[in-house]
Amino acid sequence: MSALETPRGRKPARLTPGRIGLYVFLVVAAAFFLLPAVVMVLTSLKTMEEIRLGQIFALPQAFDLAAWSKAWSSACTGLACNGISVGFLNSVKILIPSVVISIAAGAINGYALSLWNVRYANLLFGILLIGAFIPYQVFIYPLVRVSSLAGIFQTLPCIVIVHTIFGMPLMTLIFRNYYASLPAELFKAARVDGGGFWQIFFHVILPMSTPMLIVAAILQVTGIWNDFILGLTFAGGANSPMTVQLNNIVNSTTGERAYNVNMAATLLTASVPLIVYFVSGRWFVRGIAAGAVKG
Repeated sequence: MSALETPRGRKPARLTPGRIGLYVFLVVAAAFFLLPAVVMVLTSLKTMEEIRLGQIFALPQAFDLAAWSKAWSSACTGLACNGISVGFLNSVKILIPSVVISIAAGAINGYALSLWNVRYANLLFGILLIGAFIPYQVFIYPLVRVSSLAGIFQTLPCIVIVHTIFGMPLMTLIFRNYYASLPAELFKAARVDGGGFWQIFFHVILPMSTPMLIVAAILQVTGIWNDFILGLTFAGGANSPMTVQLNNIVNSTTGERAYNVNMAATLLTASVPLIVYFVSGRWFVRGIAAGAVKG
């Protein structure tokens, strides 16, 4: 057979015991993670009469979206019964500035620590990275005291600053490692052409940062949207994010517990991270492969 010829005929089947075991494991793992989501969806579409029957895997007799409507617009989140929509708007107001500021700070830090000969750069990077491995709970009380003295405790700027602080170590890490993997000749050529710190960053480095920007956005959107403890502590009642509102819906019910409303509210809360994952999940994998974990 010549080098240009392609093999003909059916591809031989290689259904080995190892491959069968792999498929079984993948199916079981997928079912393990998807089963709670399936139960949540089915429960949210049932009436309370159907839920009382205890058949959690049974299909609903009729697809009833009343629980979804109540969870969004009229479920009680404490004393107010405005639904989870108020928390959704608060989460958006917290999310957008927190993501933009934390990514911008991380990109600039990573750029300075990887390509510019900053004195004690490794030491500064190590100190900054320590924050990524210390639990949030350790920092909560000092941040409460500092924000109270500054007069911004339980305000929108306060929760944005807190998310920026906690996101900066990870953002700096992934951008620093990515920029360190870029060809140094591009940076040196820009320096020879007279480019300064900001000129090189905006005209050379930032246009090449699309994979990392996508990775950083996915990480920050998921982390900030799903946050509960920081939003509960620093946002204040008027700016409570969706996760705090969800906790109030689930735990402040008196009398009969409306499981269909609770499940619908939970799915609505999780909708944004799920949409982000399904829309840009492949970009996340490409960004990781492009250098997010290198260095």
